[in-house]
Amino acid sequence: MHHCLRPSSRISLVSRKKRNDVSKPSIIKQDHVTGTVPMTYDEFNDYCRALPATTHVVQWGNSDVWKVGGKVFAIGGWQKDEQPAFTFKTCDLDFEILKDQPGFRPAPYLASRGMKWIQQYGVTDTGDDDLRYYLRESHRLVSLGLTRKKQRELGLNTP
Repeated sequence: MHHCLRPSSRISLVSRKKRNDVSKPSIIKQDHVTGTVPMTYDEFNDYCRALPATTHVVQWGNSDVWKVGGKVFAIGGWQKDEQPAFTFKTCDLDFEILKDQPGFRPAPYLASRGMKWIQQYGVTDTGDDDLRYYLRESHRLVSLGLTRKKQRELGLNTP
């Protein structure tokens, strides 16, 4: 059984160097302190698309919404300014740790209803590898909530 354990890299401070290939420069702002930029929406969509049995819709204020088995596991958007914001489901431990970290907050609308969802917004002390971990973990958590029949149909969580 897989437990919610935070790899040691989750605790380390990882940053990403400024890229020359940012495909949506209008939504990326460089952090003037560290020179890092967060994951772009294109990178977010590419990563979510590569996870098993995912579907994509644009809804909720033009947000990129990713689903597995018809259930939401990640949202790109929901931020009023131009900074990218990424929302994902977490286990209880990650929720408690992330909710008070710089650049993270309980997800608007979802967390206020008792759900363990976090939104990463703006520049954080973590890198894209950490965000990829949380997106992958969100996909896994949501897929485990599907019926066993649905999981088999989609080829998910097989031993």
